[in-house]
Amino acid sequence: MINLGSLFGPSSPPLVGLDISTSGVRLVELADTGKNELRLERYASEPLPRGAVVDGNIENIEQVSEAVRRVWKKSGTRVRLVALGMPPASVITKKIVLPAGLADDQLEVQVESEASQYIPFALDEVSLDFDVLGMAANSPDDIDVMLAAARKEKVEDRVAIAEAAGLTAVVMDIESYAARAALERVTDTLAGAADQIIALFQIGAQVTHISVMEGGDTIYEREQPFGGNQLTQDIVRSYGLSFEEADARKKSGDLPDNYQADLLAPFLESAALEITRAVQFFYTSTPYTRIDQLYLAGGCALIPGLLDLVASRTKISSAVVSPFKGMQLAPGVRESALRAEAPAYLVACGLALRRFG
Repeated sequence: MINLGSLFGPSSPPLVGLDISTSGVRLVELADTGKNELRLERYASEPLPRGAVVDGNIENIEQVSEAVRRVWKKSGTRVRLVALGMPPASVITKKIVLPAGLADDQLEVQVESEASQYIPFALDEVSLDFDVLGMAANSPDDIDVMLAAARKEKVEDRVAIAEAAGLTAVVMDIESYAARAALERVTDTLAGAADQIIALFQIGAQVTHISVMEGGDTIYEREQPFGGNQLTQDIVRSYGLSFEEADARKKSGDLPDNYQADLLAPFLESAALEITRAVQFFYTSTPYTRIDQLYLAGGCALIPGLLDLVASRTKISSAVVSPFKGMQLAPGVRESALRAEAPAYLVACGLALRRFG
């Protein structure tokens, strides 16, 4: 069984959430104010060199470790325990049914036996964990158990990055689970949210991850190969810039006058089309015929014009999610800067929430 805090288990506070994505590293530290409220203590990000992380795989441990070291120092935190995330594509999850009343050691044996049926690797090659969800719906003598498995080498790469940066990994979560935890904290305060079907579109550098939830349960997940790097590549081709310079100018807006019409507008159309197609595919491939609320997250979520275009095309109430909504802000956190960056911190915030179990 996986033994570093687990993919599901309780954490050992204090700890910070550390999100390692294709484009960069993001860190979030949260605190409990003692009034059933959370406070954002610190957050920071560092870009990653192109190719350091590809399709969720760590290709250059040294470069990523250095970025983690920089982001930890930049944030000002003293906490060295971290919660890390694994890309959903790197983790196999399966809900299984087991007899109720098993002792812990018996439960582990049963989980390993069941896991061997679903995992296309030898069990000694994977990190395996499980979480008891509760009594099975149709059988009072059984329990529902969620198992999760990832290749050991992929888990160990992330642990090695933390260690090389002088940190200790105590929790390994699944990025999509962390994102949903952060979103649920926000939506739980909204009237009627429990009965809504909510879709979350996380637009990353290379991939858009789609999660659809109903009543807190995930009913649909999918990834599409579309992300912000497509716009960066267009800038590279059009203006003869390096990828890194193009990415920086994309964020600062320091681009020629024709950028808006020639590059940004077509990209926004493509993004809205991808989201609309994903919604239609959800309708045609599941029994569901509605989505009540659509949320955008990720680095592209705040590009001017995208939200209105998505709402117009999908005909669904749409919003950009800020994972820090309703939190107090520590004195060192600048609200204006946070507002412009918050949607990119959804996973890091969800990881940081593991501090509170």
